[in-house]
Amino acid sequence: MNRLETERLRIQAELDSRRTQRERNAMGQFATPGPLAVEILRSARELTGRNGEALRFMDPAFGTGAFYSALLRVFRPESIAAAYGYEIDPHYGLPASRLWEPVGLRLELSDFTARSPGGTGGKRVDLLVCNPPYVRHHHIERSMKLRLGRQAAGQLGIRVSGLAGLYVYFVLLSHRWLRPDGLSIWLIPSEFMDVNYGSALKEYLLNHVDLLRIHRFDPSEVQFDDALVSSAVVWFRNRRPTAGSNPEFTLGGSLQQPRLRRRLPREELRRESKWTRFPGANAAREVGGATLRDFFAIKRGIATGANGFFIMDEHRAKALSIPSRFLRPVLPSPRYVKDDIVATDRRGVPKLDRPLFVFDCQLPLEVLERKEPATAEYIRLGESEGISARYLASRRNPWYSVEGRDPAPFLCTYMGRSSDGRAPFRVILNRSRAIATNVYLMLYPRPPLRKQASGPRGRTVLAALNRIVDEEWTTSGRVYGGGLFKVEPRELGGLAADALVRALPELEHGESSQTRLPLAPG
Repeated sequence: MNRLETERLRIQAELDSRRTQRERNAMGQFATPGPLAVEILRSARELTGRNGEALRFMDPAFGTGAFYSALLRVFRPESIAAAYGYEIDPHYGLPASRLWEPVGLRLELSDFTARSPGGTGGKRVDLLVCNPPYVRHHHIERSMKLRLGRQAAGQLGIRVSGLAGLYVYFVLLSHRWLRPDGLSIWLIPSEFMDVNYGSALKEYLLNHVDLLRIHRFDPSEVQFDDALVSSAVVWFRNRRPTAGSNPEFTLGGSLQQPRLRRRLPREELRRESKWTRFPGANAAREVGGATLRDFFAIKRGIATGANGFFIMDEHRAKALSIPSRFLRPVLPSPRYVKDDIVATDRRGVPKLDRPLFVFDCQLPLEVLERKEPATAEYIRLGESEGISARYLASRRNPWYSVEGRDPAPFLCTYMGRSSDGRAPFRVILNRSRAIATNVYLMLYPRPPLRKQASGPRGRTVLAALNRIVDEEWTTSGRVYGGGLFKVEPRELGGLAADALVRALPELEHGESSQTRLPLAPG
């Protein structure tokens, strides 16, 4: 490590210490680790192939200059014709300017998205490398979001979802800064590969540039100590895709030595909405086969908005004198459900060490005050604690009622971490009348599966569902830093149902119109 990089790291630590975590989250300020920056610039050196011509470099979200520092260490000085940077925050930009301008950097303290390379393109570059601000959409002011959306549409004809983070706009708006055949490398959240608001970025990568490679880091290998996000590196050139040049997808390990790698035809990428299926072994499954949504209506569990008020055990309910007709059995957190089958007593209450209930009352308060004064007193207590004014409660009538929902025969855990290669999600067979909160997804069988699932073959269905989740968990859900996985109803519903059809062959011969009937439980 040279002197300038040592000084940069000292400056970075000092500047970060002067900002709260909340402030840095709002501005998306997460510095690129030095070793990773070097690894990325080494990949750039292998791809540039300048034939002796010096290149022009740019980092549009400069920070303290991790990529510029790596550039100076990886490339020979005579191979760098010019280097530009933009940094919107003077807190980082001013110290970076003092450090790097003496060694050739031209740093401008301004918003890159509002700048232009000029009519003559004088600042267009051959190599653009960036770790853009990870600013979520709710931190972007509406006026700025509208401006960015207009710019992306005007320059590329691409419409960007209002839910997109700032990094999506950075990639799109950098396009006009690249010289023909220029190389661009981005360190961005891998979420764009799956979520709907990532479609604009995927459209750009497939239709406007030549996508070379996407490397996704193993979710358990967090790249940023202070940001809970799973990262990807994206390489592309400013040229139209050439025939037969299939992008490469790599996973895990290092950029030079990934654990998995696979080249994919662009047409396959156009058909697949979840790019994190690649380069996994299951990614090649046939698109268009039966999926879980053909056999289940999948809904998120209920959200009370104040579990501490609404969820209680029998002991507390008795102490509060709340009648049983205002209590519905509800499953506890998955860590308290040890078995994959929830047994029931004669009342429909789960046989668990500490059965829980959700308070749910539809009667007006004035009626309760006459007929159930103890219940009315508990409701008044909730109002005095401000629970009735919370977002979810304030939108219910009465506020102390909860979402109506029938018990689901099958439940899938909503989030989890993988251990020893095992799936972070599990499916549970619910024999009780308990509903579930939003830490579960609730699976309601459609006809003709409904009859099968409610009878003795429920265990067969359970085994098939857990086999599906176990085999495909790496291709479902969203991945966050530290190996935390979350799965949404749409993502779970998109899993291939082959194992279920194999377990119940009669499903394959059922009427297709029946398998797709809508179900509206509760």
